[in-house]
Amino acid sequence: MKNYDIAAYIWPAYTGDEPRTRTFWPEGIGEWQSVKNAVKKQPGHDWPRKPLWGYVNEADRYVMEMQIAAAADHGVNVFIYDWYWYDRRPFLEGCLNDGFLKAQNRDRMKFYLMWANHTVNNTWDIRNSDDFSNVIWDGAVDRGEFNIIVKRVIERYFSQPNYYKIDGCPVFMIYDLHNLIRGLGGVDNTRRAFEFFRSRTVKAGHRGLHLQLTAWSENAVNLSGVDSTAQGTTRRAVSLLGFNSISHYQFVHFVDIDRDYRAILADVQREWERIDRDYAGIPYFPHISVGWDNNPRFNSFRPGIVKGNTPEAFEEGLIMAKQYIDTHSLPAPLITLNSWNEWTETSYLQPDDLNGYGYLEAVKRVFLK
Repeated sequence: MKNYDIAAYIWPAYTGDEPRTRTFWPEGIGEWQSVKNAVKKQPGHDWPRKPLWGYVNEADRYVMEMQIAAAADHGVNVFIYDWYWYDRRPFLEGCLNDGFLKAQNRDRMKFYLMWANHTVNNTWDIRNSDDFSNVIWDGAVDRGEFNIIVKRVIERYFSQPNYYKIDGCPVFMIYDLHNLIRGLGGVDNTRRAFEFFRSRTVKAGHRGLHLQLTAWSENAVNLSGVDSTAQGTTRRAVSLLGFNSISHYQFVHFVDIDRDYRAILADVQREWERIDRDYAGIPYFPHISVGWDNNPRFNSFRPGIVKGNTPEAFEEGLIMAKQYIDTHSLPAPLITLNSWNEWTETSYLQPDDLNGYGYLEAVKRVFLK
C-alpha cells in the first residue's frame, strides 16, 4: 500500500511552563484553562468536552512520548508545529523543544514549522476576548528580525534528523502573507528576504528550502478572531515570491462553516478544483479540518459552528484527500489536518469523552489498512 505523509497541526499552548502564557491563562496550565472552564451556551451545543488523556502538559517529554505513539499507531506521521515570534523572541517553543524533541520515540514522527506570524489581540484571554481592538503583539517583523528568525530556524530545527523535507529541502510554512509583506516593506523586499533564507539554508548543508504558504480564499478576511486581516488575491504574490507549495490551515478560512460537514466538503472539493486551475504549476497539498467551534475562547455565544462532523463524516474527507493525492503528480504524498489539539477551536484528533478515539480510528482506517 502506498505511504502517505499525514501531517497534523499542533497548537503548542497546552503548557504553563513559559511565564508569558500567564498573561492569557493565569491558572498556569496554558489554554487548558479555557477548555476546562468551557460551558454549554445553548441547546445542542456540544460543550463542555473533556480530553480522555487529561489536561496534560505537552511540554513534558513523557506526555509527548505517549502522544507520538498514539499518533503514529493511527497513521499520523508528521506534526506541524505552530511556531511564534513576538517581542523579539520566540513564544510557546516549550512543547517542541522540551516535549517533542526530547521524546525517546521522536524518530517515529517527522515535524516541520509553520510560522504563525499573525498579530495577537485579546482572543486568547477569555476575560477580555470580546474586545478585538487591543493589539498585544504585532506579528509583522522587519528585515533585521527576519534574519534572526532565519538563523534560529536553520540552526535549531532544520538540523534535526527528523525534520520533514521534500526533495531534500526542509519545509517551512508561512501563515500570514499579509503580515509578512507588511513587516518586510513590500513584495520586492520580501522576495529578497526569501533569497537570503534560501541561500543560508543551502550554506548550512541542505539541498535547498521548500517554502510553503497557508492558503486562504483569494479575498481572505478575519473569521477566527485571532488572525490579522489578510485581504487581496494571493496568486500573483505566490508566483512573485517563489513559494514551492501551498496548503490550508482551516476550513473556516475559505468556506462557510456554519452548516453540515458533508456540505462543507463539497465546497472544499470545488476550492481544490479552483486551486488546480488558478495555481497551475504550484503544488497544492490537500487539507482536511475536523471541525470548528471557538466558543471556549469567549464568554458570549459565537455563531458559526460546524455541524455533523462525526468521525464517519471526517473519514469521507480523508478519503477525498487521499484520492486527490492519488490523482495528482505531487512532490510528496502530503495531507495536512487541522489538527492534533486545537481544543478551543473544536478541531482536534485527540480522544475526548464525546467521540473517544473516533477521529484517530478514521485516519487509521483510511491510511493504515
